[in-house]
Amino acid sequence: MEGIQKMRLRISSLSSHWKTYVLLLLPLILLPLPIMGSGKEARTGFVIIIMAIYWMTEALPVPVTSLLPVVLFPLLGVMDTKKVCTAYMKETTMMFIGGLMVALAIENSNLHKRIALKVLLFVGASPRWLMLGFMLTTMFLSMWISNTATTAMMVPIVEAVVQELFKDNVEETKGDPNVRVGPKRSSTSSFSLEMDHSFENIYQNAETGSVDSVADDYVGKSCVELTTSGEQRCSDQTDDKKKISSCVLMSIAYASNIGGTGSLIGSGPQLVLKGILNELYGSDSGLNFATWMAFNIPGMLINTFFAWIWLQYLFIGFKRTTADGKGKAVIVKNLIRKKYEELGPMTFHELVTLILFISCVALWFFRDPQFITGWSEFLPAVVDDATAVMAIVMLFFIIPAKPKFWFTNQGERDSDRSNPSLLEWKSVQDKLPWGIILLFGGGFAISDASKISGLSTWLGSQLAGLSALPPFAIMLIICIMTAAITEVASNTAIANILLPILSEMANTVQVNPLFLMLPATATCSYAFMLPVATPPNAIVFAAGKMNPVDMMKAGFFMNIICVFTICVLTTSFGSVIFGFNEFPDWAIPKIPNNTMVTVSLISNYTTQ
Repeated sequence: MEGIQKMRLRISSLSSHWKTYVLLLLPLILLPLPIMGSGKEARTGFVIIIMAIYWMTEALPVPVTSLLPVVLFPLLGVMDTKKVCTAYMKETTMMFIGGLMVALAIENSNLHKRIALKVLLFVGASPRWLMLGFMLTTMFLSMWISNTATTAMMVPIVEAVVQELFKDNVEETKGDPNVRVGPKRSSTSSFSLEMDHSFENIYQNAETGSVDSVADDYVGKSCVELTTSGEQRCSDQTDDKKKISSCVLMSIAYASNIGGTGSLIGSGPQLVLKGILNELYGSDSGLNFATWMAFNIPGMLINTFFAWIWLQYLFIGFKRTTADGKGKAVIVKNLIRKKYEELGPMTFHELVTLILFISCVALWFFRDPQFITGWSEFLPAVVDDATAVMAIVMLFFIIPAKPKFWFTNQGERDSDRSNPSLLEWKSVQDKLPWGIILLFGGGFAISDASKISGLSTWLGSQLAGLSALPPFAIMLIICIMTAAITEVASNTAIANILLPILSEMANTVQVNPLFLMLPATATCSYAFMLPVATPPNAIVFAAGKMNPVDMMKAGFFMNIICVFTICVLTTSFGSVIFGFNEFPDWAIPKIPNNTMVTVSLISNYTTQ
């Protein structure tokens, strides 16, 4: 018995320290690769495999793993330190930083709360129409600000609405002799939408994996203790509440993940795609802010609609609203209107933030929209999206949050000399996710090293056998694999590893690189099955205290629908925008300082 006990203790010790073993043993296991392999390709592959496994297992924190190229590439003779470090601050990274600062300015002004409540006022107040309102609001906001922040903002609103829907049922049980009422949650009518504290608690617990503590913050204990004769009645009410709550919470997580694909700054994989395309092909690929939105917004809307239909079918059905339900809908509508009125009239801070946000989107969209001459064509130098967003960011730091400079009364000017700007640096310093910036840099360093070492060319030659498959089949296989992997790994990390490989695969099978890279990039965000897949999933799972099986069942079908939708749109709508019917000239590999070889390559591609 003592031997068995010791064995269990050893197994427990091993399982609790498995990350340490991965961290230490993986480089030793892979050590023959750079030693026995020939050339820089093997040494680059050694680093990439280590980073991929570290990213997936989080043996090291993801941002720390992203710094490995700065150490390993120079030591292994793949790239010098200067070239590696340059990869960490490219134009795409600056665009990402600027987009995050604009998002923080929107959050600081509470403009996103006003938009959310205003949209909810326009939709119906029955559960299904409320769910659609929540989804559309979350989808739109996630296009511009953090998916995590959007979801954490919507969760308390959802809880308030659900509590109001079932408030009368709980009140009725008070008069039932078979039901004894215990401790009760505070009234929903006084539910506060000041969600800074709520966001902090739920986000921190979601990040640390403390699911139960988050759930306890948002989901109250049972408010009734039942005798046998009253048990079934309250159980039915609790089940209905649980279903509607899970349905709506899950819908905002899905809408957040899907909405993040709607713009180039909505999610990390899109910016990784933009950076890699700029590095490999320059600006000739035709992908920019306008063309990405034109390509993916239809898919975003279709997937959101399917999610709305699927979640209704799974949780609440399609039955018509009863008279009692209509009465509750009016109460919910009044609650939302009350919360909107509590925000008061639009402030100067919100108004200027809205104007600057719209201006930023317009500058991005019309820089090079393809269908008309963009404003950047009239400037003497090449101007990209980073310049546009940083110009707007400067205005956020310059313009004051309150127009006190308009006051003529000296007493009013001197009463409060502190007049902060629309966005303050302390807020940026505290809230900007610096780790993601390092993640981008690590991915770009991998891409540069693969190109310089020749690893990309070698991988392309190894994938030549795939040319026997139809292009659609190749794309579908890639998207299915991506959707599976992104359930357990960072979507940005997956994009960093996958996209450079897909660019070479496209050259091998002679299809437009965007034909494979665009749907794979969008699929990186299609993670619906597991709570750990994305922060929005973790937040709603904790807040709704959901059954993991329910989330997996709902998410599996959503993965299939979203993958199929993006593949169909790529072959149809994408071909209209990007011209997937022929292999583009800009994708033909160019060998510098060797004109004859380049001409030969071009000749080979055009004659096949």
